[in-house]
Parts: sequence; structure tokens; C-alpha cells
Amino acid sequence: MAALAYNLGKREINHYFSVRSAKVLALVAVLLLAACHLASRRYRGNDSCEYLLSSGRFLGEKVWQPHSCMMHKYKISEAKNCLVDKHIAFVGDSRIRQLFYSFVKIINPQFKEEGNKHGNIPFEDKIASVKVDFLWHPEVNGSMKQCIKVWTEDSVAKPHVIVAGAATWSIKIHNGSNEALSQYKMNITSIAPLLEKLAKTSDVYWVLQDPVYEDLLSENRKMITNEKIDAYNEAAVSILNSSTRNSKSNVKMFSVSKLIAQETIMESLDGLHLPESSRETSAMILMNVYCNKILKPVDGSCCQPRPPLTLIQKLAACFFTLSIIGYLIFYVIHRNAHRKNKPCTDLESGEEKKNIINTPVSPLEILLQSFCKLGLIMAYFYMCDRANLFMKENKFYTHSTFFIPIIYILVLGVFYNENTKETKVLNREQTDEWKGWMQLVILIYHISGASTFLPVYMHIRVLVAAYLFQTGYGHFSYFWIKGDFGIHRVCQGAFEKIFSLWPLSKCFELKGNVYEWWFRWRLDRYVVFHGMLFAFIYLALQKRQVLSEGKGEPLFSNKISNFLLFISVVSFLTYSIWASSCKNKAECNELHPSVSVVQILAFILIRNIPGYARSVYSSFFAWFGKISLELFICQYHIWLAADTRGILVLIPGNPMLNIIVSTFIFVCVAHEISQITNDLAQIIIPKDNSSLLKRLACIAAFFCGLLILSSIQDKSRH
Repeated sequence: MAALAYNLGKREINHYFSVRSAKVLALVAVLLLAACHLASRRYRGNDSCEYLLSSGRFLGEKVWQPHSCMMHKYKISEAKNCLVDKHIAFVGDSRIRQLFYSFVKIINPQFKEEGNKHGNIPFEDKIASVKVDFLWHPEVNGSMKQCIKVWTEDSVAKPHVIVAGAATWSIKIHNGSNEALSQYKMNITSIAPLLEKLAKTSDVYWVLQDPVYEDLLSENRKMITNEKIDAYNEAAVSILNSSTRNSKSNVKMFSVSKLIAQETIMESLDGLHLPESSRETSAMILMNVYCNKILKPVDGSCCQPRPPLTLIQKLAACFFTLSIIGYLIFYVIHRNAHRKNKPCTDLESGEEKKNIINTPVSPLEILLQSFCKLGLIMAYFYMCDRANLFMKENKFYTHSTFFIPIIYILVLGVFYNENTKETKVLNREQTDEWKGWMQLVILIYHISGASTFLPVYMHIRVLVAAYLFQTGYGHFSYFWIKGDFGIHRVCQGAFEKIFSLWPLSKCFELKGNVYEWWFRWRLDRYVVFHGMLFAFIYLALQKRQVLSEGKGEPLFSNKISNFLLFISVVSFLTYSIWASSCKNKAECNELHPSVSVVQILAFILIRNIPGYARSVYSSFFAWFGKISLELFICQYHIWLAADTRGILVLIPGNPMLNIIVSTFIFVCVAHEISQITNDLAQIIIPKDNSSLLKRLACIAAFFCGLLILSSIQDKSRH
């Protein structure tokens, strides 16, 4: 009765809400979200640098997330590479001095906070030709004006970046008087034109004053209240923003430090100066503002302009546009033909005359329809991955963001189970199930940022290796290229030379770097041999009729089955404990290729020896397993961001709702791509060998033409 009720309920749900209706809903959601983001960009502006300098939030305690973009954490070599032959000047009070120290420590972590606190502090890296100066000007007065005025002269070398700001000294010295605020307004008004002139040739940032923690302030600083600081900030913003006749000032407001300070000022030692972690965040923001447009890091989307359209992208857009037009023409013709052949009513008898001729759907129409759908999907890919229409944010790992979804899909997977059509070892339903839960775990691993959690990482590597055993032809060929092709190398140098050849390097966009391929090969280098050995043993046992693969029957005799099950469970638990307790990632990676087969084989035996376990499968996991390749590929473009380092944000400000909506669209797109590829395969790949060879030759020539055009475009750029 329960099974009957379940099947009836499923049919009723499918009657009202099918996969087709889900895809229509996903299409409507994409159109609405794209329109909302486009309107927001036009209203609020399309400059992610402004968001980086003015807004954001903390993920956890110390991870700063700018609004709508990703911030890159610069290493020493990257910072030096960006700032080579550059001069950066920090002008202001003790808070600006703190920012100066944190900025310099990105370039040289050994730089010590020494020297005269109330004097200028120089820094120079002669190897990288980087010069960073702190100029002590604690008040906005004539002294600061003279310093800035010197740089406006044509004969004087100007800093490439100027970071200035001051106010607390004016409040302190003048005991927070209104006259001091009025004088501050007059002084900053006289300085504003100079800053605006400098901003035409240099990057100029005015740092707004951070709030203070009044309870910790010493007696001689009690007059520095947050109310006074707000008044000085309002004066600076209004004057500097109106210092030019243009609609927008060239002087950039560095106001994000206020938001950082609001969350961290309680950790201050004196109530005035920020803790070191907050200063480092502000310094890293400055580095991102200046260097992202120069180095273009993958995970640093802030301040990066949209990449120009390539020739291949333009040609693809034209191709899909023509496909859409062609499909619409075919659709109109087909609809008119259908109207002409529509049954007409016999006026005498009052009955409908049935048409004998049915208009068949031509292969060309199916082909154009597939390309039409694929073109719309590729447009969505471009909007998510290249156009900067939607937002991208960094990931932040917590145990709950990983384990709660894992438990949730496990419950769903157990709940939705059905009997298998066949009961052979690793039957199709079971392998689809395996690929499904494997892919879902990998997706959760990526979206939650679990790569920072080593035991989970090691388990995922095991799952990835297991995935290779149970793949279809498309999956297997991909990993075979990664694994088996690499086996025939003499050394890593030869491996690099092979993949440095023009067709391969251009096709895979390796740009001379094969580290990722080499790393994956080292992790999975024995997978192919393990799979072949398992297949050989299985076929040999099957030929000798050692296996009992009937419904409900154990795979071997009871004694052998119980013994193998015991060994498998012990092996599975032992490997899991070892992987969970692994502390050194490098050592574990070295052992993994040899010992991961133990975990995989143990799982296969546990899953297939009992007849009842082999006779059922999870339809929930199997459904995802059928589109596992599409899910794996699409996640990089329309679900995650920056090569899995970030998350695509369709609905800002609500992470949970954003994940739900983006995942729903992502799964619908992957399922549609699976159907499109199946339709295209049936049309493009004929059954007879001669036609197949001709079409394969045409496809090869087509892609070679694209590679040649892409190479010509690259040469023209250089």
C-alpha cells in the first residue's frame, strides 16, 4: 500500500510539475534576474571598485567579503610584480601610518614598525624598484596642502598612488570645538582642487575616519567621539565630491574601513587604532583596487573590467543567432502546414475529416532547435562567467555548510529508492546511482569551500578516484587522457613538451602550464590499471559461473560472502580513519594512488555481495548520475565562479535563497544540455562508417579553423 501510494503521489506531482515546467520556470527566473541586475547596474553603477571601496561584510570573524565581487589575497611575489617601478605615498596621521605598515608588509613581511612615530617613514625594495613612503601630516592644514601642491607641479615626479586622510588630531588639539570643524572644512576645500588635479594622473584615495571605541579612550582623547568623527567625514565627502564641475569626482573615497572598524574596534588596545587583522584587510583592499586591473587574478573580480569579446565568441554568437532565426522560420512554416492539414468539419454530417498525411519533423529542424536552445544556454553562460552582469563572492567554509547538505541529500537518496531492472554486479542503475551521489558530494564540497578542511579533502579524493571506475564512455575517455596518456611519459619535461605543442596548448588554453594535468595524473595514475584488473577478474569469475547474480541472492556462497563482507567493512573503516587522521596533505597525496583502490573495492563488495542491496537503487541519485558530466562541467560557469574559488550570486543579501535559486537553474540547464547533446549525437553521428568518417572530418576541420582564427587573433593582440 505504501509503495502504491508513493507511485500515485509521484504521478500526481509529475502531472502538475514536470521537468519541462521546471525548465520553463528556470528560464523565467533567469530573465527576471538578468533584468533586475541590469537595472541595478544602470542605477547604482557598474564599477566594482566603488563597491570594494565602500561596502562589504565579514564572513566569519576575519574574512572580508566585498559587495558583489571577489577579493584576491596577494602574495609577496604578486605584489612586487604589480608594483614594480611604482611609488606609493601615504599622507596623514597615526591611523594612516598603520595602514602604511600593513601595506608594506604585503611586500615585505619582515618590515618592522620602527622609526619616529611623528615623522616621515620611507620604504624601498630596490630589487623590485618599489617605493612606499609615509609622510607625517596629522592635520588637514597648510603643511599638508604644501606637500600635495608640490606634486602638482609639472617638473616634480608624482606618486602613482596617494592615500591621504586626517581628522582625529584636529578634534583632539582643539578639544572637539565647532571652530575646528569649520577650519577643517576651509582647509579641505583649499586642498580639494589639488587632489582633483593629481587624480588625473595618479590614483588618489581619501580615507574617511574610522569610528572609535569611546570606553577605551584615554582621558586626553575623550573628546574624539563618534559623533564628531561623523561630522568630519560628512564634511570631507561633501567637499571632495563637489570639488569638480564634472558629475563624478576623480578622488576616490576609501570608506570601507569604517565598516571594518565597526566590527573590530572593540578589539582595539586603545580605542583609537584598529587591531592588526583589520588593518591588513584595509591594506589588501588597496592592493586589490590598484593591482587587479594589472595582474587580473582569477579569484579577484573586483576592479577588473569585462574582458573584450574574442573572435571565437563573436563567431559563435553569429552562428547561434542564425540558428535561432533558422529555427523560427522552420517553426512558422511547420505551423502553417499544420494549420492547412488541420481536420475540418463536414458541414453535412457535422463530423471532422481526419487528415491522412502527418507532417514529419525534419532532422534539420531538430538540429536548428538544438542549436537554438544551446545558443540561449551559452548566452546564460556568458552572462554568468564573462559579462560581469551577475555578482561573484568568495566562499567561506563552516562545518554546517558542508555536513547539513550532505545529510539532506543522503535522506532524499534513501527515501527515493526503486527495484533495479537487472541484478548484475555494478548494473546500470547502480552505476548511475554511484555517479549521482559522487557528483552531489563533489558539488557540495565545491560550493561549501571544504577544500580548507583536510580530512574532507582526502575523502573527496577517494570519491573522485571511485568515480573514474564507474564512468560511461564520455567520462572514461576524459580521465583516460589525463591518466593513461601521462603514463607513457619519460619525465615531466617530456609531458610539458607534448602539451606545449600548438594544437593541444591552444585547445586546452594551457599557456605552457601543465601543473594541473600533472597533479591530477599523479593522484589517479593507477586508476586505469585497477579498473582493467577488476573488469578482467569479474569477467573470469562470471565465465566460470562462480557468481550468483540472481535477484535476492548473495554474490558468493554464504561463507565466502560473509567473510568478504567482514573484510570489506574492516578495510573501509580502516581507510576512513587513516584519511580522517591524515595531517600532511603532501604525504597523503603520495600514498593515495596506491591505497585508494582498497576503499573502492570495499565499497563495491559491500554494495553488491548482499542480494537485497544489489536489487535496489536510489532513483534520486541515479537521476543526477545520468547528467553527472553536465553537472561537473556546468558548475564552473553558472554555479561557481573563478574556477571554483567563488560563488555566483544571483540574489545578493540572502545566501540561502541565492543557493536555492542558482542550484535550481544550474540543474535545469545541465539536464537540458544532456538532452541537447543526445539529440545532436543522433543527427550528427550516423550509423554507417563512411558517412561517420566524412562528418568527423568536417568537424575536425571546423575546430581546426577555429583554432587557427584564435591564434591569429592572439598574434594580432601582441
